[in-house]
Amino acid sequence: VWTREDDIQHDYYHGVSDQRIDAGLDENGGLLAWQHRVTFPPIRSIRDASAVSGSDGELGNGFADNPFVTPNMRLENGEAKGKTRIGWYRSVHNLQHAFAVQSFAAELADAAGRDQKDYLLELIGPDRIINLEDDGLKIEYNNHRQSLDEFPIDTARLKNVLNIAADKIGWRSDLPSGRGMGVAAHRNFLSYVAMAVEVEIVDGELTIPQVQIACDCGLAVNPESVKAQLEGGCLFGLSTALDSEITMSNGKVNQSNFHDYKVLRIDRSPRNISVTLVEHDDQPPGGIGEASTPCFIPAFTNAIFAATGKRIRSLPIGDQLRA
Repeated sequence: VWTREDDIQHDYYHGVSDQRIDAGLDENGGLLAWQHRVTFPPIRSIRDASAVSGSDGELGNGFADNPFVTPNMRLENGEAKGKTRIGWYRSVHNLQHAFAVQSFAAELADAAGRDQKDYLLELIGPDRIINLEDDGLKIEYNNHRQSLDEFPIDTARLKNVLNIAADKIGWRSDLPSGRGMGVAAHRNFLSYVAMAVEVEIVDGELTIPQVQIACDCGLAVNPESVKAQLEGGCLFGLSTALDSEITMSNGKVNQSNFHDYKVLRIDRSPRNISVTLVEHDDQPPGGIGEASTPCFIPAFTNAIFAATGKRIRSLPIGDQLRA
């Protein structure tokens, strides 16, 4: 049995990620071009020291399967050497890809002078099935290498959960100073999840009055378990966004226990989390255990921008709200 100190200092860690997104807009704020560059040490570096690029599965976690409509899209994966043991963290690489893509979508909405939710719907575009093979991508980019015939990428389902989450929260972009709402929508683990988050920030102190989650996971075999996983994934995402951080000095992990590797406490949790499931008897079940974590973080940081005008581009947030 390992001590907590042994566990934290000798574990497998989620790979760091550095991302840059550039975009071009037309005179009406429409998306003309999208370029996304990402680099991270891949998981397979734990058994192959020469591995420096993302696998199909890792790049298929919200990067190669980008649903946005634009005449020009370029996706680049740079090399990064693993310098410690890389493992699986909840939602794997959906975590950083959803954070970058959904955060930048909100930045584009602001640059275009548009409502964040309406602009995200426009980016996703018309109802359609996205065929990655037609775009020259391998079928392995579908989460978990499942058949695209059985689990197609369906933008109508993605937009539907986004509209539901926004409607449930009473979506507004004209809240008083210090309050704001943010949204995000992401397909991962073959399920479609959207979140709308409301925050209030007074003198650097954060409260979260409500979180609305909408999920289309196909057939929900055990709906109560699905809701519990979605709620837990939301809290896990909040913990990751706020404080959970591993740093190293001279090859050694600096953190050792929960006094310096912080996890979410009940006093910082949302006051209310509500879940709406889209019922589908004719769709096969998608994954649910990790599906809500990546979506929460950009919805949360987009709400922070709406409340304060401060952009969060690095995680964890730490003291950025007080800066």
